[in-house]
Amino acid sequence: MSVALFAQEQTTATDTTSIKPNYWTKGMTTQVTFSQLSLTNWAAGGYGSVSLNTYINAYRDYQKDNIKWENQLQMGYGFIYSFDEVYKKSDDRLIFDSKFGYKAVDKLFMSAVFNVTSQFANGYKDDKVVSSFAAPAYVSLGLGIDYNPTKSVSINFAPLTGKMVIVKDPTLRSIYGNAEDQYTRFELGAQLKLNNRINVENFSVESALTLFSDYLNHPLNIKVNWDLNVNAQIAKYFSVTLRTNLIYDDNIKHIQATDKKGNVKLDENGNPIMVPGVQFREVFGIGFSYTFGSVRKK
Repeated sequence: MSVALFAQEQTTATDTTSIKPNYWTKGMTTQVTFSQLSLTNWAAGGYGSVSLNTYINAYRDYQKDNIKWENQLQMGYGFIYSFDEVYKKSDDRLIFDSKFGYKAVDKLFMSAVFNVTSQFANGYKDDKVVSSFAAPAYVSLGLGIDYNPTKSVSINFAPLTGKMVIVKDPTLRSIYGNAEDQYTRFELGAQLKLNNRINVENFSVESALTLFSDYLNHPLNIKVNWDLNVNAQIAKYFSVTLRTNLIYDDNIKHIQATDKKGNVKLDENGNPIMVPGVQFREVFGIGFSYTFGSVRKK
């Protein structure tokens, strides 16, 4: 929170006023969704629970002459606590994106794209830890071109993209494609990012699709990451939100393989054979929402 005070001195006819141009734009949207269920002697059964989801989306952009620099930080965390069971995480994301561009011709920029993706807390599946902070964490840097056919659409192609897959917990490395003694795994490939933003009065949609091909390991197996954020403002401080995330990565082997009869396949040591699969997450809520600064429109 900040407070700005302005003072003005009396000027004469010979005074000149110069206003320093501001090439920065910034803004931040915060969302909080809460629900609570309590049951007492409820004949139909059920358990009381408390759930909370929070989300912050902040940006700070710079544009001057032929230079454009865009920065975005997304943080989300949610949980469900059922009074008969343990605490469960429902949403957890930490994403930072930065894109620097220098205009080559109209609507076409030479660009460098940087991304960091991870999560804050431990994630569980069948009471086993399957993720934690920096396990995994993805860090990538891509060099290429950025095409902006309109102010709300960006098509970025980076044929030279380096990517690091960090898994600090040795017990989780096999899930995300790292060897047990491999803290960091390096990938080199091509990346295509499609970003689109739509803002119509109190309704906004933001889509970010990333496709990555690893030159060093099965380049035809395209890795997919698609984020979709939909927000409808229904009152001054309340909104309806929908956030989805779809991931496919053939290095993330987290699903037990089964035969045609549904039986789990085992390897020669008697352990379940793990295979990759499509991951999908959806968060829907109605709750408090407030925007600081301006809404990002491009």
